[in-house]
Amino acid sequence: MPAVVINRYPGRIPEKALERATGRLLRACGATHKELGVLITGDEEIARINKRWLGRKGPTNVISFSQEETTLLGDIVISADTAKREASDALTGLSQRLTELLIHGLVHLLGEDHETGPEGAERMQKREQELRILLNKENTMADLCINVDHIATIRQARGGDEPDPVAAAAIVELAGADGVVVHLREDRRHIQDRDVRLIRETAKTRLTLEMAATDEMIAIAAGIKPDIVTLVPEKRQELTTEGGLDVAGLEQSIGNAVSRLNDSGIPVSLFVDPEEDQIKASRRVGAQCIEIHTGRYAEAKNAEVEEDEFEQIVKMASLATDLGLRVHAGHGLNYRNTGRLAAISEIVEFSIGHAIIARAAFTGLDQAVREMLKIVKGI
Repeated sequence: MPAVVINRYPGRIPEKALERATGRLLRACGATHKELGVLITGDEEIARINKRWLGRKGPTNVISFSQEETTLLGDIVISADTAKREASDALTGLSQRLTELLIHGLVHLLGEDHETGPEGAERMQKREQELRILLNKENTMADLCINVDHIATIRQARGGDEPDPVAAAAIVELAGADGVVVHLREDRRHIQDRDVRLIRETAKTRLTLEMAATDEMIAIAAGIKPDIVTLVPEKRQELTTEGGLDVAGLEQSIGNAVSRLNDSGIPVSLFVDPEEDQIKASRRVGAQCIEIHTGRYAEAKNAEVEEDEFEQIVKMASLATDLGLRVHAGHGLNYRNTGRLAAISEIVEFSIGHAIIARAAFTGLDQAVREMLKIVKGI
């Protein structure tokens, strides 16, 4: 692990948020190959460190210790007690102040020092501002793309023409969605070829086509040219997609499908479980993107399991980003469980369908989309 955050502070602090900020900052300054240690403690311990190593009395907010070894960037010690006081004085949150101190300590390790004089202070202030801007860019809002498959499910139940998923696609776009998602299954149980073709012709945002990696589907995609294809596993007997694609076990065939789609000018996302081997295999086969299967998180039976699955998604989203993959997420997400994932800056797009269509039965599709947009984008 390039960054290790150790929390020895007895009070409550946003530890996980600080861990994620540390990883993003290392990525922002091109130091992911370096090891960084961050210790969060209180005034009493940082005062002892300050006296022993710097010969200074009393606590301070942050201390940096650089390392000369090529693989080690150094260590940063932050006093949460002092950070709390400074946050209160500045009328800001503790998380923001801890992040500011982390940036300050990191810039010291990068070779800047405000104590060398006015020029040094100015250079350091400028570098800190650059890192804050880069970190804020990573914290931009994710996109929300709406899957309209289950509008087609309702239509197919009676075998008629209504409701029309093409009309639904127009409504979700007008409500503010960033894109439309359809899954053209081999058995055509809901979305039909006609639906994909008409949505491609009328969509004002972007179209994601979910499909199996078969010759038939690749040919259809090459003809329709969606903005992106998401390759997913399919079983005829399943109610909905039950798990991620086994990219690691099917590298040759998945790689061939990715190559054929890319040759047609179509970027490819792979729907995978949040597992290291699947994400690394996705990179090896040439995909541009992954969509993390969030089913285990969404279906967790208790808070402990949900927390474990959440942290696994966080780690795998970070890994995928480090590998140069765009990160999407979807499956089982609803109005209760999406908010936590929306705070993960590495996830740049959510694909949500069933929960929105279900709520639309009571509130209308426009309102259901707008309510989910508030959760995903924090607006």
